[in-house]
Amino acid sequence: MTTPLLAPLLARLVRWTENLLAALLVAMVALVLGNVVLRYGFDSGIVISEELSRFLFIWLVFLGAVLAAGDDSHLAMDGLLERLPRPLRLACRAARHLLVLLCCWLILSGGWAQRGFNLDTAAPVTGIPMIWVYGVGFVTGAGIGLITLLRLWQTLRGQEAHRTDAQGTEGLQ
Repeated sequence: MTTPLLAPLLARLVRWTENLLAALLVAMVALVLGNVVLRYGFDSGIVISEELSRFLFIWLVFLGAVLAAGDDSHLAMDGLLERLPRPLRLACRAARHLLVLLCCWLILSGGWAQRGFNLDTAAPVTGIPMIWVYGVGFVTGAGIGLITLLRLWQTLRGQEAHRTDAQGTEGLQ
């Protein structure tokens, strides 16, 4: 669905994000499992484990949402939409994209409004500036926003994405 020029770049970006998500998941599991073993086996523990694993989970969920948006695999009820006449179907898709863009704008503008607090606030245990935790909103809002802008452009040009399998769609490939 994308131009031949963008396809390799998007494929690399998706692969990089998937690898990052895998690394975040491995780190989170290692921290939690290590802490459990240390607590029950040695009456000890890693002090930063709980807080750091929570921050990793936040990034995991939000980056996963960007990938899900790229695959168009977020929850959708398109049974009725597919039965509409083509012009009305395209209008509904355009309206959906505009609503998603509004949500992305709210995430970005809310994150921007909170950036001052998050720059100066540190996490209680790790001391990590909270902008590194809540900054994922910028990545998510911008990522989903760009994907949605591309889909809106395709919809306005009269192109339709069709679901290709039970797990999702042809996405941005």
